[in-house]
Amino acid sequence: MTVSFYDAVGGRKTFERLVARFYEGVASDEVLEPMYPEEDLGPAAERLTMFLEQYWGGPTTYQEQRGHPRLRMRHVPYRVTPTQRDRWLHHMNAAIDTITDRLDSLDEEQMRGYMAHAANAMVNTLDDPEA
Repeated sequence: MTVSFYDAVGGRKTFERLVARFYEGVASDEVLEPMYPEEDLGPAAERLTMFLEQYWGGPTTYQEQRGHPRLRMRHVPYRVTPTQRDRWLHHMNAAIDTITDRLDSLDEEQMRGYMAHAANAMVNTLDDPEA
């Protein structure tokens, strides 16, 4: 029997821990926080948790509730700059640091690689040189 990445790293509790730590960073980040109004952090955290669970082989709740992820398409309405990408990735990597007790080195490398790839794919606007 093959064990999914999701199950191997601890299932929902691991992904909830990852996402909670990520949004702790976002909430205190002057670049990203305006993109996530405080009243939306809870629903945003739940959507990200469901997305990551599904991506890594867990429940398909995200698709059942929201349809196909279409990650890039869902972010098109938002201005995502290289600086925002870098800040997002900084907080995601800090969050991954909090779950390394659940990851072997290959799992950690795979997770960090995916997050970097996904963050790069979201960039749709250049930084404002005036900012």
